[in-house]
This record gives sequence, structure tokens and C-alpha cells, in this order.
Amino acid sequence: MLKKIDSFFEISKRGSTLSTEIWAGLATFFAMSYILAANPAILSSVGIDKSTLITITALAAALGSLCMALFANLPVALAPAMGANSYFAFVVCSTMGIDWRSALALVFYNGIFFLIISLAKIREKIVLSVPTSVRVGLQAGIGMFIAYLGLQSSKIIIPDKFTVSGIGNLIMPECLLGICGLLLVAVLISRKYKSAVVTSIAIITIISFFLYDSSGKPLAQFPEKLWSLPNSISSTFLQLDFLFPFREPLKAIPIIFVLLIMDMFDTIATLIATGRASGLMDKNANMPKMTNALSADATATIVGALLGTSTTGAYVESSAGIEAGGRTGLTSVIVALLFFVSLFFAPIICCVPQIAVAPVMIIVGVLMMRSLVDLDFSKTFELIPAIVSMLIIAFSFRISLGFSFGIIAYVLLAIASGNRKLVNVPVVVMLLIIIPFLYLLF
Repeated sequence: MLKKIDSFFEISKRGSTLSTEIWAGLATFFAMSYILAANPAILSSVGIDKSTLITITALAAALGSLCMALFANLPVALAPAMGANSYFAFVVCSTMGIDWRSALALVFYNGIFFLIISLAKIREKIVLSVPTSVRVGLQAGIGMFIAYLGLQSSKIIIPDKFTVSGIGNLIMPECLLGICGLLLVAVLISRKYKSAVVTSIAIITIISFFLYDSSGKPLAQFPEKLWSLPNSISSTFLQLDFLFPFREPLKAIPIIFVLLIMDMFDTIATLIATGRASGLMDKNANMPKMTNALSADATATIVGALLGTSTTGAYVESSAGIEAGGRTGLTSVIVALLFFVSLFFAPIICCVPQIAVAPVMIIVGVLMMRSLVDLDFSKTFELIPAIVSMLIIAFSFRISLGFSFGIIAYVLLAIASGNRKLVNVPVVVMLLIIIPFLYLLF
């Protein structure tokens, strides 16, 4: 049995082990488990029951991650995408006044178009055509983004009305715990401890139960019960208004286009970043089963829409599992199994506080920024597109925007420096897609 698993997932071939893949799956799951609370909190604003959304979120994440594991054999987990869910709830439904059933239909059609583009290998050609400097910037930008989120979650960085961000009160319990957790993760990873990520999350969670924040509340709450039955999803399952785009094409088409480009650029950027970090992507952007990976992502969006959630996509938190040694789809299988388990043990999983995950995110983010060593800092033409991508992702919290502005910077610099030959047909096509995307987005 173990030999069959090893052969199917190419575990030994990729230099990994069964135990490493399991630890990696645990690391990725705990790094992204916040989505079980975050997605329902956002989407419930459109009128869907929050308890039902917890079930939908877990199912979408489990099925999406399983698709990626079985079709593409990559250590990349999927779940309802942050950013896309905000656009769905606050722009499409709240601002534009579109009913959530109609909005889900738009997500569904976005997934269909996404799948067609993937199977036609158009998306794969886009990935292969992304300039090296932009690829480096995407990985570093996602790393910086993850690290910044970790600093915010640990209250080391806080909002500041004068400078946007400022240093928190470092003697507060949550800050001290975050700093200690940071040191713990760094030491365990530097010693190449296989379960470094999971061990640190577990230790910090246990300590959090006995520490209190400045308002007197414990940093982590003991669960009121150990398990619960999942809510029925009958109120959302297959409740899409499939005819809405045909009744209101002028409203529907621009939204589908924005959803499609957001999904496509986010996925491409995440696959590039995780592929480079895991060593599965070479310097020419070739990656095992790229078409399968892109198709799995599209399929997950279709399934998620049918269940009742916004766009499902690849998660940058997969980097936590990759840093823990995950190199195959078995990592994603473990994530999928844990999301299935979370349907019944959500109270326990949801008691893991963000402060426990924050140090891991900071370290993983910093390690992802190692991609900058691949840049020739003496060449402005290479440096600027990478830095533009990195900074836009980190400070706008939008991967698709970092991708877009990185390509724009690359094209402008190529033309201005007399290197027009570097602006090939695929890059021009990307630019022609980016311009209307940015126009509709803003």
C-alpha cells in the first residue's frame, strides 16, 4: 500500500518521504484554517446563513485541494479565495445590488471559461511567457505579503493614522508571544526539524489559552464543545440563477471578466511562487502537469459555486507546507482530509488563534523572499518590474494587481530602453487583458 502511494505521488522521486508530506499537510492546513471563520464572516453579509457557510467553505476547500492533489500532484491547497469573496460580497452583491444566487452564477461561468482556457493551454502559455523578473517579483511579493500579515496578526505591526503602519506595544502579551513564537519557528526550521511548523503552532496555541490580552480576554478560547454536526447546505446547493447573464448581459459580462482575470492572475502568481519555492518549477517556468494544475483550480471554482461560495483558488499559505518539506500532492490530500474532518471538529480547529500561525507566516514569508537573489541588481531593466510587483502585492494585498503592474512596468521599460524585441506576442496579449481589467476594477 505504502509503495503504491509512493509511486502514485512520486514521493521518493521528488526527494520527500511519507512522514514529511503528512507534516507538510498539517502545516498548510493550520496556516489556512482561518478561512473556516473568515469566509463565512464575509459572505454571510449577502444573506447566506453563517453556519451553512462554514460547511460550504470546508467542503469547497477539501474538494478543491483533492482536485489539485489527484490531477496535478502538487503540494498546493485550494479554498475560497480571500479578496475574491470580498469583491463578491461588497462590490457585486452590496454595491451593485445583485442577488447572491445571480452572483454565484457569474462565479460558475467564470469557472467554465477558466477551465476552457486552461484545457486549451492558453493559461499555460501565459505562465511560460511571464518575464523572469516579474516571476521573481511575484514570489518575493507574496512572501512579503505573507510576512506582513503575520506581523499584523501578532500585533507587532499595528495601524497608525500618521504613517499607515506602526510598531505595536512590544510588551503586550500577544506581541511577546509572537516574538517568542518567531524565535521558536526560526530555531526549529534552522535545525531542519520536520514538524517545525506544526510543533510551533501547537505550543503557541497551548500557551495562548493561559495568556490574556490588554482587554483581559484570553488569547485563545477553550472550545465549548469538541465536535458538532455540519449544517445542511440545501439552501445554497445548486441554487444559482443560471439565466441571470442572459437576462442582464451588460451587468454580467464585465463582472465575469473581472472575476476571470482576478482568478487567472492570482492562480498563476501563486503557482509561480510555490513552484519556485518548492523547486518544482525550473528557470524557464516549466512545472510538472501545469495544465492539470490550472484545470484543477478552474474545476474547484465551478464546484465551489455549485456549493454556494465565491471563487475557489490556490492558497499562498501552501508555502508553509512547502517550507516544511511538502513536494507532492499527498500534502494536498492531507489538507483535504483535515478540511473534511473539520466539518465535525470545527470547534477545536477554530480555537487555534491567529497569533499561533503568525510567526510561521512571518518566517515562511521571509524565506520566500530569497527569490530576490536571482535578480541582477545592476540591471535596472530586471530590477524595477520585480520590485514593482513585490511592493504592489505587499501593500495592496492584491496578487492580481502586483502581476498586472509588474507586466506594465516590464513593457514600458523594454520600450523605453530600446529592447522592444523582449515584448513578445504573449506579453502584448497579457497587456491587452490587463488594461480593461484595471479599468473595470477601478
